[in-house]
This record gives sequence, C-alpha cells and structure tokens, in this order.
Amino acid sequence: MSKTIGILTGGGDVPGLNPSIKAAVYRAVDEGYRVIGIRRGWGGLLWYNPEDPATYDKYTWPLDKLRVRTIDRTGGTFLHTSRTHPGKVRATEVPEFLRDPERPQQYTAENPERFDFTPHVLRNLEKL
Repeated sequence: MSKTIGILTGGGDVPGLNPSIKAAVYRAVDEGYRVIGIRRGWGGLLWYNPEDPATYDKYTWPLDKLRVRTIDRTGGTFLHTSRTHPGKVRATEVPEFLRDPERPQQYTAENPERFDFTPHVLRNLEKL
C-alpha cells in the first residue's frame, strides 16, 4: 500500500496557495504518494462522516497532476476554507450525525457554548 498525503488549507485564502498545492502534488506523485485534498478546510474533516460515503466525495478529492495542472492560474485556494476550529465548534454548527444524546459532548474549558471535536477530526484523518 502506498503512503498518503493529505492537503488541507485552513484560516482563509492567501496568495500562493494554489501554486504551493500544485507543487506539493507534483512532487508527491513523482515520489509515489497518494494525495488527498481535504475540501472546506477543517470543516471538511468535521463534517466528514465515515459512515456516509457521500461525505467522502463531498469533502475530499483525490489529487493528481491532471487535477491540479491549471490551479496556479487562479488566486485563493481551490480546496476552499471554512474558518472552522475543530476544538471550538458552536452548538449550532455541530453536524447532525454528531448530535447523539447518548454520547456526551466535550465542552471547551473556556466556553461551555462550544464543543471540542478534535478527537473526531483525528479519527477521520486516520481513516483517510
């Protein structure tokens, strides 16, 4: 099995992201790696539900040289961002599949109105 590299852009668009993504994908592919783009930044990992295959297609993209060939011609990031912090998720932003009354939610220490879904995000990274 080949090794996998995930590319995620979070925090907002800045100049040079797309050329950087393109260069990383070209190098990784040349070295024999499989590359997955995480769409919508940290939100993509929060909203990805391993039990729902449709969310895999919605929040990830297999990246190869053909897919990234022209992305350096546009600004921002073609993977998009979401301004999501998995450790500080508002109750109104918790994905439906994570709203389980049987499972206690992890409140953040500094704000009981927000939840910490870092463990969920880390599990998703391992599965991808």
